Amino acid sequence: MDEKKMTGLLIGMQKSLFNFAYSLTMNRDDAQDLLQATSLKVLSNVEKLVHYENLNGWMYTIMRNIFINDYHRNVNRRTVYDNEDETIMKSVANDPSDDTPESLYNVKEINKAINSLSKEYRVPFSLYLAGYKYQEIADEMHLPIGTIKSRIYMTRQQLQSQLRDYHYER
Repeated sequence: MDEKKMTGLLIGMQKSLFNFAYSLTMNRDDAQDLLQATSLKVLSNVEKLVHYENLNGWMYTIMRNIFINDYHRNVNRRTVYDNEDETIMKSVANDPSDDTPESLYNVKEINKAINSLSKEYRVPFSLYLAGYKYQEIADEMHLPIGTIKSRIYMTRQQLQSQLRDYHYER
């Protein structure tokens, strides 16, 4: 498909793509940014489109993937790695309202609970918190993906039990 024809189709889909972007971001400005990034990606990858019958699905998939990648990038940007203790914690410096003595104490208690785990459970859980996918963790640790999933699940259960006093309710 040539770029001119794709541009016309893309312009015709702007409203539905924007609606999908808004459903992902729940913010008008972020949705417009996501729509623009998606449009640029679609136009720069026209030659990769093989099957024309699912053009809409291809565009929605590109948008969803951009949204997910941006989300992971933002989460990892707010993550602090402490190599000395081999812990991973979310930075509270980005939101001054969270920078209270109580919240700092809670973060320390959560990290203490994570550090109390054995290495076989702490490492996969920490990598999972950092945004790695199960398969990436399995490859890194040279373990089956099922083992990684069960260790992360069991770690979650143990931490929920251990930290039930810190349950956050919105």
